[in-house]
Amino acid sequence: MNYNELDNQSTIYVDSTLQATTMRHVFAWMFGALGITALTAMLVAKSSFIYTIIMNPGLLWGLIIAELALVFILSARIGKMSFFTASLLFTGYSLLNGVTLSSIFIVYTATSIATTFFIAAGMFGAMALWGYTTKKDLSRWGSIFFMLLIGLILATVVNMFLRSDAMGFIISIIGVIIFTGLTAFDVNKIKQMLAQTQGVDKGDVARKVALMGALALYLDFINLFLYLLRFFGRRN
Repeated sequence: MNYNELDNQSTIYVDSTLQATTMRHVFAWMFGALGITALTAMLVAKSSFIYTIIMNPGLLWGLIIAELALVFILSARIGKMSFFTASLLFTGYSLLNGVTLSSIFIVYTATSIATTFFIAAGMFGAMALWGYTTKKDLSRWGSIFFMLLIGLILATVVNMFLRSDAMGFIISIIGVIIFTGLTAFDVNKIKQMLAQTQGVDKGDVARKVALMGALALYLDFINLFLYLLRFFGRRN
């Protein structure tokens, strides 16, 4: 019996099992964060605080800046912080995002929001599955998506001043395309990152990879949902 071959096969099995387990953790964290965001948004929308947010643009911008700060800190410092601290920051971000997104319940009907959510979930699920199972190398997509995102942000800022419906429509289409593609790219990237955790402290590293992967996919889904809402959302 070739014990070296048996050991190699065992290592491959353990690594593939770890990868599958960690991917489940990625989606568990993501769905958990989405649940926190949705619940927070609904509770705030039903309270008087929603009118405080609407009537105070400074407060809304403060929430947005706080969200950006949390994402930046989490992305830049996760290697040096404990997993517990990182998980608290992620949870805090999902709460803040829920407060920020609560206004959609004032603008759109609950039925159209639910419909858009299921459409976004279907698109997200299909692209996530393809990104995980494809044999294609998606790494070269990274620079393309980065440039497209920069262009999308700049176009959005410009349209804040122009207030062009036609330009807004085009931006929404491009946004849907970008975040649909990013879903597949990010799932594939997470899978590749997990493959690189072989031979290291898998417990802590894999958990942090799962958390950052969940954050990336959470952002993909939220943005995909919001851009789709511009097409399928019915105003109150």
